[in-house]
Amino acid sequence: MTHLSTLTRVRIKLALRNKMFFFFSVVMPLGIFFLYAGIFARGNPNAISFFLGPVLALNVMGSFWGLSATLVTFREQGILRSFHVTPVTAVDMLASSVLANFVLTIPTFVSQLIFARFIFHVHHLGNFLSMFVLVGIGTISFGSLGLVVASITNTMQETQVLNQIIWLPMLFLSGATFPLAYLPKMVQSFSVFLPATYLVTGLQLACFFSTSITKLMLPFGLLAFWTVLTFFVSAQLFRWEPEAKIPRNAKILALATIIPFLVLGVVENHTGFLKSQAQSAYQTLDKMQQARPQAQQPK
Repeated sequence: MTHLSTLTRVRIKLALRNKMFFFFSVVMPLGIFFLYAGIFARGNPNAISFFLGPVLALNVMGSFWGLSATLVTFREQGILRSFHVTPVTAVDMLASSVLANFVLTIPTFVSQLIFARFIFHVHHLGNFLSMFVLVGIGTISFGSLGLVVASITNTMQETQVLNQIIWLPMLFLSGATFPLAYLPKMVQSFSVFLPATYLVTGLQLACFFSTSITKLMLPFGLLAFWTVLTFFVSAQLFRWEPEAKIPRNAKILALATIIPFLVLGVVENHTGFLKSQAQSAYQTLDKMQQARPQAQQPK
């Protein structure tokens, strides 16, 4: 535990000194927030409340980028090798990465809520407990995904390519960029196989409908199970030395982390539960938008 806390503090200090971290973890998330609130939602508090979930999800989903890139850089530069001669274990190193990332995500999450409340006058910010729990488990789960990516790549170039392959479908097909209910039926059927879809939908329900965490056990439970699975795989595949070869079964183990979503995706396509919730949120926003001009008309 002492090693874990010390490593976590070190990782936080290193991140705060990194200009790239400041841009990708502070400037870019806040830029995305103002883009959605000012342009997509046009400053409408109801629309901002609807888009707040996807905005928070984008901030959380980006966790795997930073952790995968940082871990690969540390391995390439021999930094991990220096830790290997200490009592620090692979679990300590990986867990400290995830915890530091979680701690550094919270200020951005809170600042986005503050800006929504005091700049765009969003009085309905949703269920804070549900949002905090989903942001927390989402940050840890997607951070663990980044650890898996770092375990099966050798260079930064490979890492960036694999990150792009993972990131683009989650960005455009999960409901984070375009509302899930707005996407074509075929795309919706594919989107339920993506982990980001469950995070986006869960956060949207928590923000827009103030849904309690007890009613969001599907996304929470799934992401929690995925966290354990991805962290376990990353610990098994962790390499201290840049010369260390990737195990033959590494890619098979990495692919095994998507099994929960393959199973649940089949179930979701049969029941349509997640898609119906997304549709309900979209229809509610549409009704609010239609009622707003009528309410503003002079009597």
